[in-house]
Amino acid sequence: MSRDSNKFIDRDYSEKRDDSISDEHTEKNGTNTHVGGVDIVHDNVNALLANPLAGIPQDQLMLDGENFARQYGLAHLTDEFRKGAVLAQDPLAFEHIDILTAEEKTALRREQTHRWDQPFQLYWLVIMCSVAAAVQGMDETVINGAQLFFQQQFGLAATGPDDPRAGQKQWLQGLVNSSPYLCCAILGCWLTDPLNRVFGRRGTIFITATISFITCFWQAFTNSWPHLFIARFFLGLGIGPKSSTVPVYAAECTPAPIRGALVMMWQMFTAFGIMVGYAMDLAFLKVPDTHNIHGLNWRLMLASAGVPAIIVMSQVFFCPESPRWLMGRGRYADAYRSLERLRRMKVQAARDLYYIHVLLEAEEALNRTHNRYYELFSVPRNRRAALASFIVMFMQQFCGVNVIAYYSTQVFTEAGFSITRAFLASFGFGCINFLFALPAVKTIDTFGRRSLLLTTFPLMSLFLLVTGFAFYIPESSKAHIGIIALGIYLFGMVYSPGEGPVPFTYSAEAFPLYVRDIGMSFATATCWLFNFVVAITFPRLLGAFQPQGAFGWYAAWNLIGFMLILLFVPETKALSLEELDQVFSVPTRKHAAYQLKALPHHFKKYVLRMRVEPMEPLYHHEGAKTFAPKGSGHA
Repeated sequence: MSRDSNKFIDRDYSEKRDDSISDEHTEKNGTNTHVGGVDIVHDNVNALLANPLAGIPQDQLMLDGENFARQYGLAHLTDEFRKGAVLAQDPLAFEHIDILTAEEKTALRREQTHRWDQPFQLYWLVIMCSVAAAVQGMDETVINGAQLFFQQQFGLAATGPDDPRAGQKQWLQGLVNSSPYLCCAILGCWLTDPLNRVFGRRGTIFITATISFITCFWQAFTNSWPHLFIARFFLGLGIGPKSSTVPVYAAECTPAPIRGALVMMWQMFTAFGIMVGYAMDLAFLKVPDTHNIHGLNWRLMLASAGVPAIIVMSQVFFCPESPRWLMGRGRYADAYRSLERLRRMKVQAARDLYYIHVLLEAEEALNRTHNRYYELFSVPRNRRAALASFIVMFMQQFCGVNVIAYYSTQVFTEAGFSITRAFLASFGFGCINFLFALPAVKTIDTFGRRSLLLTTFPLMSLFLLVTGFAFYIPESSKAHIGIIALGIYLFGMVYSPGEGPVPFTYSAEAFPLYVRDIGMSFATATCWLFNFVVAITFPRLLGAFQPQGAFGWYAAWNLIGFMLILLFVPETKALSLEELDQVFSVPTRKHAAYQLKALPHHFKKYVLRMRVEPMEPLYHHEGAKTFAPKGSGHA
């Protein structure tokens, strides 16, 4: 698995690992990969990446670690890297490793038992990433309140029910609101890979935060809808690459025991930013115009989203660079110093650095002759992961949440709310969106990604129907306003722990390591493309279908989403890379057929509480019991 025959991992051990890998494969596409002088079946490359150190004796690992330290200018840390190489093979076996000191074992034990006892530098990094996510959320929602005012100023608001240009104006409203997400889908997300390659994770975050800051203030100085459209379109260059880079940066810098929770923080603090965006709308609602500034209130709303971007810009270069990015450029000493700031003990930094190294060596060998963009869809295992990620990202938009995020104030005013009450009601939705995301930090790894989605999609459909049908209640009735608000709030309560955090978490783990960056670019581009579709079409949909039809449309999509999740999205919680390969190796037709049989079985067992015969598990690896009917019902 190395460049030279002399590299740290002995060829004999590589052959043994590769032989065991080829015995376990479930699919073939006739493509082999040359790793360390050994050809392996390409569909099994992910098993190699799952643990490249499996099967190597301890003495050999210690020698490999020592040679590694000397080759990369870390000879003064030879002892740490001898220990780190042994630890990297099995981080949980430290109790039985005699070469570790009592102090090192205590630190390694505490790493597992006190997951959140981490160095200050790591929390600084987490805070910076969280603020970057909040920038994202604010960018999405300050437009909600501002549009009520700039539409009037720029002639985009219909003058009445008989306005002959009402349809055209509704399309233009949607175009202006959705323009950042158009840019994300067609350009921004696809700049992630080149930006990261040239500028690194921190550099990309700094550049995109700077773009967000400039364009947010640019919006505040526009005086026509085409000018506002252009400013918001360029805002997409700040949103797209940032949404792909920040979760990856956090994952690459954090230790394994808290990595999943931190990846989910992206969506949780995006929800926090959404809430703050609504708060800014409310704060600037009553700001009067000056003698030479018309529309000062909506201009301040849009500009406010640039403020947290300044915090990100000022902090990001005080955080350590991603060790993985530094190692990819041969800067191993810098990578070690970065990890040393993020770990309690030197042996932990040495362990993680060495393991990243062997993964990079494996990835480099595996990527010598193959096009990763092509293999994202040509390799069946990758294609199924791409399909599942596409579905969860697509449904995050078509579940209807962003018609509320972008247009709730307009919906509330059409329901009969005053302007102030409409803004307060929108702020209430933002608070619910954030607060009900908090339980997902625990449930996403216990109840499961798929189970959360299957549970919440029918409820989201029901509450959207409640919201839409409430418009049939006469406006003279107090129930008219109350039930509309209730329906929207209940929708937010079930969206936030389900389809809110799951898509980014699922997409970040579904793809194998060697195509993960490209897979995440594909997933986020999908998310922003359909975000654009929803934002541009909803004003016209609201005008043509009325609120009852518009909310009914998205209620129907939630039922479609339930079936798509049921048939095509496997569970990924608590699975190793090897188990994920096995899960995504099950043919799509077989998976769908099994789920159609499992649906009535689980309904009888868990809803009707009937005694039914257990079903045969779909997955036959050592973790198959996770998917058996005795579990949470997501087989």
